[in-house]
Amino acid sequence: MRVTSNSFPTRLLDQITRLTNRTNQYQTQAATGQRITLPEDDPASMRRVMDMQGEGRKLTQYADNIGRHQELAQASYSSLNATKKIVDRAGEIATLAGGVNSPEQLKILSGEVDQLLARAVQFANVKNRNDYLFAGTKSDTVPFVAVKDAQGRTTSVSYQGNVDLAESEIAEQVTLSAQTVGANTTGTGNRGLFVDSQAGADLFGHLIALRDNLQSGNVAQIQSVDRVDIQKDEENLLFHYGSNGAAQARLETSLAVSKQRLESLNMLVSKETDVDLATTIVKLTETQNAYKAALQSGSTILHQSLLDYIR
Repeated sequence: MRVTSNSFPTRLLDQITRLTNRTNQYQTQAATGQRITLPEDDPASMRRVMDMQGEGRKLTQYADNIGRHQELAQASYSSLNATKKIVDRAGEIATLAGGVNSPEQLKILSGEVDQLLARAVQFANVKNRNDYLFAGTKSDTVPFVAVKDAQGRTTSVSYQGNVDLAESEIAEQVTLSAQTVGANTTGTGNRGLFVDSQAGADLFGHLIALRDNLQSGNVAQIQSVDRVDIQKDEENLLFHYGSNGAAQARLETSLAVSKQRLESLNMLVSKETDVDLATTIVKLTETQNAYKAALQSGSTILHQSLLDYIR
């Protein structure tokens, strides 16, 4: 078999090139702590890492969605608390009216209910991040508009929002909304916080009726109708208290699960990509020694001539 004169230099050059590339690879791994920097380093591991990173991005988005819903739920809860105090005071006034005989005292209570009504409309139109909380998906629209008479007293309150709620994913194929619609008179769908025909709740209408009956001294109407209506408003609020608490608990659990899964994914990615530094340094040293040996051997052999074999 004939061996050409340049076969050894070619093979030597190939070997030195491979050792140089391997040295550079181990040096990069030792410096970065990463076993994989390019797809060709380990195609199978790179595919697994990319899949896990994609899942991690989803989990991060779920966590962001959950955080936003938690913010909305807490803001809604604050309005619930404020509204509950209004309803409680209205119930107290309706009860007190049964023992008041003085028209002047009843008118004083009527004025207080008028103030409660104004505060209720204020709380119904609260915003979070410049979005109205209780307008449904029409978050850029003022949910409740009060109509006033010549004396500046509210005679009616109309709802400008809708009965739809914006939902977003908090887990794979799991959607949730932590918001509440302000009013629902359709008889179906999401229950309204201030007005709901299913529950018989109409906080603004009931406060207006209570105020007007106090003003006119119609105590009988207050005792037989207004007290019962205010009770319905209170029961509707209690329903929303429960819904809000359940939503916050669910969000908290979902966030904990997402964080735990994300931590697990990060550990798996680290397991796939991180290098064993001690092993890498040993391999780097071995490769560098092999590189030096190849250079020394090549230098010795390439300097030999025919005279070296004749002697």
